[in-house]
Amino acid sequence: MSSKVKNWLLFFATLLVVVLLAMLGSNIADRKSESQFAYQPKVKVTKFEPRNELWGENYPRQYQSFTKTEEETFKTMSNGNILTDALEDTPELVVLWAGYGFSKDYNQPRGHQHAVEDIRNTLRTGGPTGPGTGPMPSTCWTCKSPDVPRLMNEIGIAEFYAGKWADKGAEINNAIGCADCHNNETMALQISRPALIEAFESMGKDISKASHQEMRSLVCAQCHVEYYFNKDVPQKGVPYLTFPWKNGLTVDDAEKYYDDIEFSDWTHSMSKTPMLKAQHPGYEIHEQGIHAKRGVSCADCHMPYKTEGGQKFTDHHIQSPLANPANSCQVCHREEEKELVENVYSNQRKIKEGAKRLEKLLVRAHVEAKKALDLGATPEQMKPIQMDIRHAQWRWDYAVASHGGSFHAPVEVGRIVNTGTDKAQEARIKLARLLSDLGFKGEVPYPDIETKAKAQKYIGLDMEKLEAEKETFKKNVLPKWLKEAQARENAYGVETVSSK
Repeated sequence: MSSKVKNWLLFFATLLVVVLLAMLGSNIADRKSESQFAYQPKVKVTKFEPRNELWGENYPRQYQSFTKTEEETFKTMSNGNILTDALEDTPELVVLWAGYGFSKDYNQPRGHQHAVEDIRNTLRTGGPTGPGTGPMPSTCWTCKSPDVPRLMNEIGIAEFYAGKWADKGAEINNAIGCADCHNNETMALQISRPALIEAFESMGKDISKASHQEMRSLVCAQCHVEYYFNKDVPQKGVPYLTFPWKNGLTVDDAEKYYDDIEFSDWTHSMSKTPMLKAQHPGYEIHEQGIHAKRGVSCADCHMPYKTEGGQKFTDHHIQSPLANPANSCQVCHREEEKELVENVYSNQRKIKEGAKRLEKLLVRAHVEAKKALDLGATPEQMKPIQMDIRHAQWRWDYAVASHGGSFHAPVEVGRIVNTGTDKAQEARIKLARLLSDLGFKGEVPYPDIETKAKAQKYIGLDMEKLEAEKETFKKNVLPKWLKEAQARENAYGVETVSSK
Protein backbone atom coordinates (compact mmCIF):
# COMPACT_ATOMS: atom_id res chain seq x y z
CA MET A 1 0.00 0.00 0.00
CA SER A 2 1.43 3.37 -1.03
CA SER A 3 2.08 6.09 1.51
CA LYS A 4 -0.46 8.30 -0.26
CA VAL A 5 -3.23 5.75 0.31
CA LYS A 6 -2.17 5.31 3.91
CA ASN A 7 -2.35 9.07 4.44
CA TRP A 8 -5.84 9.23 3.01
CA LEU A 9 -6.99 6.32 5.21
CA LEU A 10 -5.49 8.01 8.24
CA PHE A 11 -7.23 11.26 7.31
CA PHE A 12 -10.67 9.63 6.98
CA ALA A 13 -10.19 7.64 10.20
CA THR A 14 -9.26 10.82 12.04
CA LEU A 15 -12.22 12.64 10.52
CA LEU A 16 -14.55 9.83 11.63
CA VAL A 17 -13.20 9.97 15.17
CA VAL A 18 -13.64 13.74 15.26
CA VAL A 19 -17.25 13.44 14.03
CA LEU A 20 -18.05 10.76 16.59
CA LEU A 21 -16.47 12.79 19.39
CA ALA A 22 -18.47 15.84 18.28
CA MET A 23 -21.68 13.81 18.29
CA LEU A 24 -20.84 12.46 21.74
CA GLY A 25 -20.09 15.95 23.02
CA SER A 26 -23.34 17.26 21.58
CA ASN A 27 -25.25 14.41 23.17
CA ILE A 28 -23.64 15.04 26.56
CA ALA A 29 -24.41 18.75 26.28
CA ASP A 30 -28.02 17.97 25.38
CA ARG A 31 -28.36 15.61 28.33
CA LYS A 32 -26.82 18.16 30.71
CA SER A 33 -29.21 20.78 29.42
CA GLU A 34 -32.11 18.37 29.70
CA SER A 35 -31.03 17.51 33.24
CA GLN A 36 -30.86 21.18 34.15
CA PHE A 37 -34.41 21.83 33.03
CA ALA A 38 -35.97 18.40 33.62
CA TYR A 39 -37.43 19.22 37.00
CA GLN A 40 -38.16 22.90 36.72
CA PRO A 41 -41.40 23.30 38.74
CA LYS A 42 -44.44 24.38 36.77
CA VAL A 43 -47.01 24.51 39.58
CA LYS A 44 -46.87 25.13 43.30
CA VAL A 45 -47.39 22.00 45.39
CA THR A 46 -48.47 22.69 48.96
CA LYS A 47 -47.61 20.53 51.99
CA PHE A 48 -50.78 18.42 52.01
CA GLU A 49 -51.61 18.51 48.30
CA PRO A 50 -53.58 15.29 47.63
CA ARG A 51 -53.93 15.57 43.85
CA ASN A 52 -51.32 13.29 42.31
CA GLU A 53 -51.77 14.75 38.85
CA LEU A 54 -50.67 18.16 40.16
CA TRP A 55 -47.41 16.70 41.48
CA GLY A 56 -47.13 15.10 38.05
CA GLU A 57 -46.87 18.51 36.43
CA ASN A 58 -43.50 18.94 38.14
CA TYR A 59 -42.35 15.32 38.05
CA PRO A 60 -43.82 13.91 34.82
CA ARG A 61 -41.61 10.82 34.50
CA GLN A 62 -42.36 9.59 38.00
CA TYR A 63 -46.05 10.37 37.65
CA GLN A 64 -46.39 8.72 34.25
CA SER A 65 -44.79 5.55 35.58
CA PHE A 66 -47.03 5.71 38.67
CA THR A 67 -50.18 5.76 36.51
CA LYS A 68 -49.19 2.32 35.21
CA THR A 69 -50.20 0.86 38.57
CA GLU A 70 -53.69 0.99 37.07
CA GLU A 71 -52.75 -1.79 34.65
CA GLU A 72 -54.10 -5.31 35.09
CA THR A 73 -51.84 -7.29 32.81
CA PHE A 74 -49.54 -9.40 34.97
CA LYS A 75 -50.17 -12.64 36.82
CA THR A 76 -47.69 -14.63 38.92
CA MET A 77 -48.18 -18.05 40.43
CA SER A 78 -49.42 -16.42 43.64
CA ASN A 79 -50.62 -12.90 42.88
CA GLY A 80 -50.03 -10.24 40.24
CA ASN A 81 -52.08 -7.12 39.51
CA ILE A 82 -55.23 -8.71 38.10
CA LEU A 83 -58.45 -8.56 40.12
CA THR A 84 -58.87 -12.09 41.49
CA ASP A 85 -61.57 -13.41 43.80
CA ALA A 86 -59.59 -15.18 46.54
CA LEU A 87 -62.74 -16.67 48.09
CA GLU A 88 -63.69 -18.26 44.79
CA ASP A 89 -60.18 -19.68 44.43
CA THR A 90 -60.10 -20.95 48.04
CA PRO A 91 -63.60 -21.38 49.52
CA GLU A 92 -62.10 -22.63 52.82
CA LEU A 93 -61.33 -18.99 53.62
CA VAL A 94 -65.04 -18.29 54.01
CA VAL A 95 -65.26 -20.76 56.88
CA LEU A 96 -61.99 -19.61 58.45
CA TRP A 97 -63.33 -16.04 58.58
CA ALA A 98 -66.93 -16.90 59.54
CA GLY A 99 -68.41 -13.97 61.45
CA TYR A 100 -65.91 -11.49 60.00
CA GLY A 101 -66.12 -9.19 57.00
CA PHE A 102 -63.52 -11.08 54.96
CA SER A 103 -65.95 -14.00 54.61
CA LYS A 104 -68.18 -11.72 52.53
CA ASP A 105 -65.60 -10.50 50.05
CA TYR A 106 -61.84 -10.76 49.59
CA ASN A 107 -59.93 -10.05 46.40
CA GLN A 108 -56.21 -10.26 45.79
CA PRO A 109 -54.70 -6.75 45.81
CA ARG A 110 -54.39 -4.68 42.64
CA GLY A 111 -52.15 -1.66 41.96
CA HIS A 112 -52.16 1.50 44.05
CA GLN A 113 -54.29 3.38 41.54
CA HIS A 114 -57.21 1.14 42.52
CA ALA A 115 -56.94 1.66 46.30
CA VAL A 116 -59.90 4.00 46.77
CA GLU A 117 -62.01 2.31 44.10
CA ASP A 118 -61.54 -1.13 45.65
CA ILE A 119 -62.42 -0.12 49.21
CA ARG A 120 -65.57 1.57 47.93
CA ASN A 121 -66.56 -1.56 46.04
CA THR A 122 -65.80 -4.27 48.57
CA LEU A 123 -68.67 -5.83 50.50
CA ARG A 124 -66.58 -5.53 53.66
CA THR A 125 -67.37 -1.82 53.89
CA GLY A 126 -71.04 -2.64 53.48
CA GLY A 127 -73.76 -0.47 52.00
CA PRO A 128 -73.91 2.63 54.19
CA THR A 129 -76.86 4.93 53.58
CA GLY A 130 -75.22 8.02 55.04
CA PRO A 131 -73.02 9.30 57.88
CA GLY A 132 -72.95 7.09 60.95
CA THR A 133 -74.03 3.97 59.06
CA GLY A 134 -72.24 0.87 57.83
CA PRO A 135 -70.14 -1.79 59.57
CA MET A 136 -66.63 -0.32 59.35
CA PRO A 137 -64.88 2.52 61.23
CA SER A 138 -63.32 5.57 59.64
CA THR A 139 -59.88 4.11 60.42
CA CYS A 140 -60.28 1.81 57.40
CA TRP A 141 -59.45 4.76 55.12
CA THR A 142 -56.00 5.31 56.67
CA CYS A 143 -53.82 3.65 54.03
CA LYS A 144 -55.86 4.44 50.95
CA SER A 145 -55.17 8.04 49.98
CA PRO A 146 -53.04 11.20 50.31
CA ASP A 147 -56.28 12.83 51.40
CA VAL A 148 -55.70 11.08 54.73
CA PRO A 149 -52.71 13.16 55.96
CA ARG A 150 -54.51 16.25 54.64
CA LEU A 151 -57.61 15.46 56.67
CA MET A 152 -55.60 14.43 59.75
CA ASN A 153 -53.91 17.82 59.61
CA GLU A 154 -57.24 19.61 59.30
CA ILE A 155 -59.25 17.85 62.02
CA GLY A 156 -56.72 15.91 64.13
CA ILE A 157 -55.54 12.29 64.21
CA ALA A 158 -58.00 10.91 66.77
CA GLU A 159 -60.82 12.84 65.13
CA PHE A 160 -59.94 11.23 61.81
CA TYR A 161 -60.19 7.77 63.36
CA ALA A 162 -63.51 8.60 65.04
CA GLY A 163 -66.84 7.66 63.53
CA LYS A 164 -67.83 5.41 60.67
CA TRP A 165 -66.16 4.74 57.33
CA ALA A 166 -69.05 6.51 55.58
CA ASP A 167 -68.44 9.69 57.58
CA LYS A 168 -65.24 10.45 55.62
CA GLY A 169 -66.39 9.14 52.25
CA ALA A 170 -66.55 12.51 50.50
CA GLU A 171 -63.13 13.49 51.86
CA ILE A 172 -61.13 10.53 50.54
CA ASN A 173 -60.92 10.83 46.78
CA ASN A 174 -57.36 10.45 45.48
CA ALA A 175 -55.63 7.08 45.27
CA ILE A 176 -52.35 6.35 47.07
CA GLY A 177 -49.75 8.70 45.68
CA CYS A 178 -47.11 11.39 46.03
CA ALA A 179 -47.99 13.09 49.33
CA ASP A 180 -48.11 9.72 51.08
CA CYS A 181 -44.32 9.41 50.82
CA HIS A 182 -42.72 12.71 49.72
CA ASN A 183 -41.98 16.15 51.13
CA ASN A 184 -43.58 18.67 48.80
CA GLU A 185 -40.57 21.04 48.76
CA THR A 186 -37.57 18.72 48.71
CA MET A 187 -39.17 15.46 47.51
CA ALA A 188 -37.33 13.74 50.35
CA LEU A 189 -39.02 10.63 51.66
CA GLN A 190 -41.11 11.27 54.75
CA ILE A 191 -43.56 9.49 57.04
CA SER A 192 -47.12 10.77 56.71
CA ARG A 193 -48.91 8.23 58.93
CA PRO A 194 -48.58 8.60 62.72
CA ALA A 195 -49.03 4.86 63.43
CA LEU A 196 -45.55 4.01 62.12
CA ILE A 197 -43.91 6.77 64.16
CA GLU A 198 -45.77 5.59 67.25
CA ALA A 199 -44.78 1.96 66.56
CA PHE A 200 -41.10 2.93 66.52
CA GLU A 201 -41.59 4.82 69.78
CA SER A 202 -43.15 1.70 71.34
CA MET A 203 -39.89 -0.14 70.56
CA GLY A 204 -37.79 2.70 71.95
CA LYS A 205 -36.62 3.83 68.52
CA ASP A 206 -36.60 7.22 66.78
CA ILE A 207 -37.74 6.93 63.18
CA SER A 208 -36.34 10.38 62.37
CA LYS A 209 -32.86 8.82 62.57
CA ALA A 210 -33.55 6.35 59.79
CA SER A 211 -31.18 6.46 56.83
CA HIS A 212 -32.31 7.22 53.29
CA GLN A 213 -32.00 3.53 52.38
CA GLU A 214 -34.10 2.57 55.39
CA MET A 215 -36.68 5.16 54.39
CA ARG A 216 -37.02 3.42 51.02
CA SER A 217 -38.69 0.61 52.97
CA LEU A 218 -40.26 2.58 55.80
CA VAL A 219 -42.52 4.63 53.55
CA CYS A 220 -43.95 1.27 52.44
CA ALA A 221 -44.15 0.11 56.07
CA GLN A 222 -46.70 2.84 56.75
CA CYS A 223 -49.28 0.50 55.23
CA HIS A 224 -47.82 -2.91 54.35
CA VAL A 225 -47.81 -4.10 57.96
CA GLU A 226 -49.86 -5.90 60.60
CA TYR A 227 -52.09 -3.56 62.60
CA TYR A 228 -55.17 -3.44 64.79
CA PHE A 229 -57.71 -0.88 65.97
CA ASN A 230 -56.95 -0.05 69.59
CA LYS A 231 -59.95 1.40 71.43
CA ASP A 232 -58.06 1.59 74.74
CA VAL A 233 -55.65 4.40 73.86
CA PRO A 234 -55.78 6.79 76.85
CA GLN A 235 -58.08 9.77 76.30
CA LYS A 236 -58.81 8.71 72.71
CA GLY A 237 -61.67 6.19 72.85
CA VAL A 238 -61.66 5.66 69.08
CA PRO A 239 -60.48 2.76 66.85
CA TYR A 240 -56.90 4.08 66.95
CA LEU A 241 -54.61 2.53 64.35
CA THR A 242 -51.80 0.70 66.17
CA PHE A 243 -48.99 -1.65 65.14
CA PRO A 244 -48.29 -4.52 67.62
CA TRP A 245 -44.52 -3.97 67.58
CA LYS A 246 -43.81 -3.38 71.27
CA ASN A 247 -42.24 -6.84 71.69
CA GLY A 248 -40.62 -7.00 68.24
CA LEU A 249 -41.43 -7.76 64.62
CA THR A 250 -41.90 -11.55 64.56
CA VAL A 251 -45.17 -13.46 64.44
CA ASP A 252 -44.43 -14.75 67.94
CA ASP A 253 -43.86 -11.20 69.23
CA ALA A 254 -47.20 -10.00 67.87
CA GLU A 255 -49.01 -13.10 69.16
CA LYS A 256 -47.71 -12.48 72.69
CA TYR A 257 -48.64 -8.80 72.43
CA TYR A 258 -52.24 -9.62 71.52
CA ASP A 259 -52.54 -12.38 74.11
CA ASP A 260 -51.18 -10.14 76.86
CA ILE A 261 -53.84 -7.49 76.22
CA GLU A 262 -56.52 -10.12 75.49
CA PHE A 263 -57.31 -8.58 72.12
CA SER A 264 -59.33 -10.23 69.38
CA ASP A 265 -60.49 -8.91 66.02
CA TRP A 266 -63.73 -10.93 66.19
CA THR A 267 -65.32 -14.03 67.67
CA HIS A 268 -65.65 -16.89 65.20
CA SER A 269 -69.33 -17.56 64.59
CA MET A 270 -68.92 -21.35 64.65
CA SER A 271 -66.17 -22.22 67.14
CA LYS A 272 -66.74 -19.08 69.27
CA THR A 273 -62.97 -18.60 69.29
CA PRO A 274 -61.62 -15.07 69.96
CA MET A 275 -59.77 -14.69 66.65
CA LEU A 276 -56.90 -12.62 65.28
CA LYS A 277 -56.97 -11.44 61.66
CA ALA A 278 -53.54 -10.83 60.21
CA GLN A 279 -53.63 -7.88 57.82
CA HIS A 280 -50.63 -7.76 55.50
CA PRO A 281 -47.35 -7.99 57.44
CA GLY A 282 -45.17 -7.48 54.39
CA TYR A 283 -42.61 -5.28 56.14
CA GLU A 284 -42.30 -7.54 59.19
CA ILE A 285 -41.75 -10.65 57.03
CA HIS A 286 -39.31 -8.77 54.80
CA GLU A 287 -37.26 -7.87 57.88
CA GLN A 288 -36.82 -11.59 58.64
CA GLY A 289 -35.38 -12.34 55.18
CA ILE A 290 -31.97 -12.31 53.56
CA HIS A 291 -32.64 -9.24 51.40
CA ALA A 292 -33.36 -7.05 54.42
CA LYS A 293 -30.29 -8.40 56.19
CA ARG A 294 -28.22 -7.42 53.14
CA GLY A 295 -29.63 -3.89 53.20
CA VAL A 296 -31.97 -4.27 50.22
CA SER A 297 -35.00 -1.99 50.47
CA CYS A 298 -38.55 -2.46 49.19
CA ALA A 299 -37.95 0.17 46.51
CA ASP A 300 -34.82 -1.59 45.20
CA CYS A 301 -36.98 -4.46 43.93
CA HIS A 302 -40.49 -3.03 43.57
CA MET A 303 -39.43 0.41 42.27
CA PRO A 304 -36.07 -0.09 40.52
CA TYR A 305 -34.20 2.74 38.83
CA LYS A 306 -35.07 3.47 35.23
CA THR A 307 -33.48 5.58 32.49
CA GLU A 308 -35.33 7.65 29.89
CA GLY A 309 -33.79 10.27 27.65
CA GLY A 310 -30.63 10.28 29.70
CA GLN A 311 -32.55 10.80 32.94
CA LYS A 312 -32.22 8.23 35.73
CA PHE A 313 -35.17 8.09 38.10
CA THR A 314 -37.07 5.72 40.37
CA ASP A 315 -39.72 3.80 38.46
CA HIS A 316 -43.00 4.44 40.29
CA HIS A 317 -44.74 1.58 38.51
CA ILE A 318 -44.86 -0.31 41.81
CA GLN A 319 -45.27 -3.99 40.97
CA SER A 320 -43.97 -7.49 41.49
CA PRO A 321 -40.23 -7.79 40.74
CA LEU A 322 -41.14 -10.82 38.62
CA ALA A 323 -42.76 -8.44 36.13
CA ASN A 324 -39.39 -6.76 35.57
CA PRO A 325 -36.55 -9.15 36.53
CA ALA A 326 -33.97 -7.36 34.39
CA ASN A 327 -34.15 -4.17 36.46
CA SER A 328 -35.31 -5.68 39.74
CA CYS A 329 -33.35 -8.93 40.10
CA GLN A 330 -30.54 -9.11 37.59
CA VAL A 331 -28.96 -5.92 38.85
CA CYS A 332 -27.55 -8.12 41.63
CA HIS A 333 -28.18 -11.70 40.50
CA ARG A 334 -26.39 -13.04 37.43
CA GLU A 335 -28.61 -16.04 36.83
CA GLU A 336 -30.88 -16.26 33.81
CA GLU A 337 -34.36 -14.78 34.23
CA LYS A 338 -36.03 -18.17 33.87
CA GLU A 339 -33.90 -19.62 36.67
CA LEU A 340 -34.55 -16.67 39.00
CA VAL A 341 -38.32 -16.91 38.52
CA GLU A 342 -38.31 -20.68 39.00
CA ASN A 343 -36.36 -20.28 42.27
CA VAL A 344 -39.13 -18.01 43.56
CA TYR A 345 -41.90 -20.32 42.37
CA SER A 346 -40.20 -23.34 43.92
CA ASN A 347 -40.29 -21.74 47.37
CA GLN A 348 -43.84 -20.53 46.87
CA ARG A 349 -45.11 -23.96 45.79
CA LYS A 350 -43.65 -25.65 48.87
CA ILE A 351 -45.06 -23.09 51.28
CA LYS A 352 -48.43 -22.99 49.53
CA GLU A 353 -48.67 -26.78 49.83
CA GLY A 354 -48.20 -26.56 53.59
CA ALA A 355 -50.60 -23.63 53.91
CA LYS A 356 -53.31 -25.56 52.02
CA ARG A 357 -53.01 -28.47 54.44
CA LEU A 358 -53.26 -26.07 57.36
CA GLU A 359 -56.38 -24.43 55.90
CA LYS A 360 -58.23 -27.74 55.83
CA LEU A 361 -57.10 -28.62 59.36
CA LEU A 362 -58.45 -25.29 60.58
CA VAL A 363 -61.79 -25.81 58.84
CA ARG A 364 -62.08 -29.18 60.57
CA ALA A 365 -61.13 -27.63 63.91
CA HIS A 366 -63.83 -24.95 63.65
CA VAL A 367 -66.46 -27.49 62.57
CA GLU A 368 -65.50 -29.92 65.34
CA ALA A 369 -65.46 -27.13 67.91
CA LYS A 370 -68.99 -26.17 66.88
CA LYS A 371 -70.06 -29.78 67.28
CA ALA A 372 -68.60 -29.85 70.80
CA LEU A 373 -70.42 -26.65 71.69
CA ASP A 374 -73.69 -28.02 70.29
CA LEU A 375 -73.22 -31.06 72.54
CA GLY A 376 -72.89 -28.88 75.60
CA ALA A 377 -69.15 -28.30 76.03
CA THR A 378 -68.46 -25.71 78.73
CA PRO A 379 -66.34 -22.56 78.36
CA GLU A 380 -63.71 -24.13 80.63
CA GLN A 381 -63.51 -27.22 78.42
CA MET A 382 -63.30 -25.13 75.24
CA LYS A 383 -60.78 -22.52 76.34
CA PRO A 384 -57.53 -24.47 75.69
CA ILE A 385 -58.92 -25.73 72.38
CA GLN A 386 -59.94 -22.24 71.29
CA MET A 387 -56.50 -20.91 72.21
CA ASP A 388 -54.88 -23.52 69.96
CA ILE A 389 -57.27 -22.61 67.12
CA ARG A 390 -56.57 -18.91 67.66
CA HIS A 391 -52.80 -19.40 67.50
CA ALA A 392 -52.91 -21.84 64.58
CA GLN A 393 -55.07 -19.61 62.40
CA TRP A 394 -53.10 -16.52 63.37
CA ARG A 395 -49.96 -18.15 62.04
CA TRP A 396 -51.64 -19.38 58.87
CA ASP A 397 -53.11 -15.94 58.23
CA TYR A 398 -49.82 -14.17 58.99
CA ALA A 399 -48.05 -16.39 56.46
CA VAL A 400 -50.53 -15.98 53.60
CA ALA A 401 -51.59 -12.37 54.19
CA SER A 402 -48.04 -11.08 53.77
CA HIS A 403 -48.50 -11.80 50.03
CA GLY A 404 -44.81 -11.84 49.04
CA GLY A 405 -43.74 -13.47 52.29
CA SER A 406 -42.77 -16.78 50.70
CA PHE A 407 -40.25 -14.80 48.63
CA HIS A 408 -39.16 -12.27 51.25
CA ALA A 409 -38.38 -14.86 53.95
CA PRO A 410 -39.22 -18.40 52.81
CA VAL A 411 -37.49 -20.11 55.75
CA GLU A 412 -39.39 -18.01 58.30
CA VAL A 413 -42.73 -18.37 56.51
CA GLY A 414 -42.20 -22.12 56.30
CA ARG A 415 -41.56 -22.17 60.04
CA ILE A 416 -44.71 -20.14 60.70
CA VAL A 417 -46.86 -22.56 58.66
CA ASN A 418 -45.29 -25.59 60.35
CA THR A 419 -45.88 -24.28 63.87
CA GLY A 420 -49.42 -23.33 62.89
CA THR A 421 -49.97 -26.90 61.71
CA ASP A 422 -48.70 -28.25 65.01
CA LYS A 423 -51.13 -26.06 66.94
CA ALA A 424 -54.06 -27.01 64.70
CA GLN A 425 -53.29 -30.70 65.25
CA GLU A 426 -53.13 -30.12 69.00
CA ALA A 427 -56.55 -28.47 68.88
CA ARG A 428 -58.04 -31.44 67.00
CA ILE A 429 -56.52 -33.99 69.39
CA LYS A 430 -58.09 -32.14 72.31
CA LEU A 431 -61.37 -31.92 70.42
CA ALA A 432 -61.38 -35.68 69.73
CA ARG A 433 -61.00 -36.35 73.45
CA LEU A 434 -63.69 -33.83 74.37
CA LEU A 435 -66.16 -35.13 71.78
CA SER A 436 -65.64 -38.63 73.11
CA ASP A 437 -66.28 -37.41 76.67
CA LEU A 438 -69.48 -35.77 75.41
CA GLY A 439 -70.66 -39.10 73.99
CA PHE A 440 -69.98 -38.42 70.31
CA LYS A 441 -68.53 -41.29 68.32
CA GLY A 442 -67.18 -41.21 64.81
CA GLU A 443 -65.96 -38.41 62.59
CA VAL A 444 -67.55 -34.95 62.29
CA PRO A 445 -68.38 -34.61 58.55
CA TYR A 446 -66.33 -32.15 56.51
CA PRO A 447 -68.70 -29.52 55.07
CA ASP A 448 -69.58 -29.23 51.39
CA ILE A 449 -67.76 -25.99 50.64
CA GLU A 450 -66.47 -26.68 47.14
CA THR A 451 -67.45 -23.20 45.96
CA LYS A 452 -67.58 -19.73 47.51
CA ALA A 453 -71.37 -19.71 47.22
CA LYS A 454 -71.69 -23.03 49.05
CA ALA A 455 -69.28 -21.92 51.78
CA GLN A 456 -71.09 -18.61 52.32
CA LYS A 457 -74.43 -20.38 52.51
CA TYR A 458 -72.95 -22.88 54.97
CA ILE A 459 -71.93 -20.14 57.44
CA GLY A 460 -75.27 -18.35 57.01
CA LEU A 461 -74.44 -15.31 54.90
CA ASP A 462 -77.27 -13.68 52.95
CA MET A 463 -75.22 -12.64 49.94
CA GLU A 464 -78.17 -11.35 47.92
CA LYS A 465 -78.99 -8.89 50.69
CA LEU A 466 -75.36 -7.77 51.08
CA GLU A 467 -74.89 -7.27 47.34
CA ALA A 468 -78.18 -5.37 47.03
CA GLU A 469 -77.14 -3.04 49.85
CA LYS A 470 -73.82 -2.38 48.11
CA GLU A 471 -75.51 -1.60 44.81
CA THR A 472 -77.88 0.83 46.54
CA PHE A 473 -74.88 2.55 48.13
CA LYS A 474 -73.09 2.84 44.79
CA LYS A 475 -76.24 4.27 43.19
CA ASN A 476 -77.38 6.70 45.89
CA VAL A 477 -74.44 7.60 48.13
CA LEU A 478 -71.23 7.26 46.12
CA PRO A 479 -72.21 9.83 43.44
CA LYS A 480 -72.76 12.41 46.20
CA TRP A 481 -69.30 11.70 47.59
CA LEU A 482 -67.72 12.14 44.17
CA LYS A 483 -69.59 15.37 43.50
CA GLU A 484 -68.61 16.85 46.86
CA ALA A 485 -64.99 15.82 46.42
CA GLN A 486 -64.82 17.35 42.95
CA ALA A 487 -66.26 20.64 44.20
CA ARG A 488 -63.72 20.76 47.02
CA GLU A 489 -60.79 20.08 44.73
CA ASN A 490 -61.96 22.61 42.16
CA ALA A 491 -61.85 25.20 44.92
CA TYR A 492 -58.18 24.40 45.57
CA GLY A 493 -57.22 25.83 42.21
CA VAL A 494 -53.74 25.61 40.68
CA GLU A 495 -51.00 28.17 41.25
CA THR A 496 -48.38 28.25 38.51
CA VAL A 497 -44.70 28.97 39.14
CA SER A 498 -43.38 31.86 37.06
CA SER A 499 -40.20 31.14 35.10
CA LYS A 500 -37.13 33.27 35.85
